[in-house]
Amino acid sequence: MAAAVAFVVSLFGTPVAIRVFTALKAGQPIRSLGLASNEGKRGTPAMGGVVFIVATLVAYVAGHLALTTLPERQIAQEQPTMTALVLLGLFVLCGAVGFIDDFIKVRRRNSDGLSAKGKLLGQTIIGIGIGITALYLASSNGQTVASEHISFIRDISWLNVGKIGSVMVFVFVITAMSNGVNLTDGLDGLATGASTLVLGAYALIGYWQYRHWCADDTYARANDYCYQVRDPLEIAMIAAAAAAACVGFLWWNTSPARIFMGDVGALGLGALIGGLAVATRTTLLSIVIGGLFFIITVTWVIQIVSFRTTGKRVFRMVPLHHHFELAGWSEVNIVIRFWMVAGVCVVAGLGLFYSDFLAAVG
Repeated sequence: MAAAVAFVVSLFGTPVAIRVFTALKAGQPIRSLGLASNEGKRGTPAMGGVVFIVATLVAYVAGHLALTTLPERQIAQEQPTMTALVLLGLFVLCGAVGFIDDFIKVRRRNSDGLSAKGKLLGQTIIGIGIGITALYLASSNGQTVASEHISFIRDISWLNVGKIGSVMVFVFVITAMSNGVNLTDGLDGLATGASTLVLGAYALIGYWQYRHWCADDTYARANDYCYQVRDPLEIAMIAAAAAAACVGFLWWNTSPARIFMGDVGALGLGALIGGLAVATRTTLLSIVIGGLFFIITVTWVIQIVSFRTTGKRVFRMVPLHHHFELAGWSEVNIVIRFWMVAGVCVVAGLGLFYSDFLAAVG
C-alpha cells in the first residue's frame, strides 16, 4: 500500500510541481562546461526532490492506515516508531539543506549555492542530532536504531566503537552517502534510477529481517539465526515507499528531463540510504549495494587529490559520467550503462546478504 500510494502521488504530483516551479521561474542554473548534456537544459525547473519526499511521507501514513485493517498484526506497530522518525527525519532535514542550496542558486541565478562547508556543516549537525537519537533512545526491549558496533551484514562483535564513536560513524555514513548521491546527480534520471535500485534492495532486506526477527518470539524460539534490528517492517515500508516515489518521479526526470531533483532530492535520498544502512546493520555492505555512488565518489576524490598534488588530471572531468561524455558517449548511453553498474552492485550486495543467511542456517 505504501509503495502504491508513493508511486501515484509522485507520478501525478510531479507535473504539478513542474508547472509551479516553472511559474516561479525556479529554473536550474547550468554551468557552461562544454558538455553536450548541458545544451537545452537551462531553465528546467529544479527542486523536484520535494515531490518524492512528500510522496514518501504521505505513503508512510497510508501504509500505517492499511496496517490497522489487518486482522492479525503480530509485531507490526500501528504508531510511528523511533526508526521511522530517524529515517524520515534524515530524509526531510537533509533534503531541507539541499532545498536551501537550490533556493540560493535560483535566487542568484547562478550555480553557486551553499558553500561546500555550509552543506557539510548542515549535514554534520543533522547527523549528530539524529545519530544521538538513534543510539540513545531504546525501545522497551533495549533495542536501538543504531548500534555501537561497526556492521557488515550484521554487527561485527569485535568492532565496538562505543557511543561517541558510533555517532561519529553515523555522521560519516550519512554525509558520505548523501554527497555520493549528489555527485551522481548530473545526467537525466541517473541518480533517480540508481537510488530506486538501492532503495528497492533495502526494502527486500528490511522485509527479510522482519520475517527472521529476534524480537519475534515465535520465530526466535524455533531458530538460532535471527536479526537484531529495530522495527524492520518500518524499514521495509519506508524503503519501498521511497523507491516507488522515485519511479513515479523518474517518469518525468528521464531524458529529456522536464524537472531535476536538485540538491533537495539528492541530499535527502543519500541521507535516507545511509540511514537504512545503519538501521539494518549493513553499514559496510552499503558500499557494495550503493557501489555506483561509491565509485563516483572515489573517482572524484582521486581527481581532486591528483590535480592538487601533481597538477595532472586522471579523468577528463569529474564526476565520472562527465568523463564518458567527453569521451563521446551519449547521455542516454551513459545513464543506462551506469544503471546497469548500479544493478550489478545491488545484486552482488543482496547475494552477500543472502549467502550469509544460508551459511548460518545450513
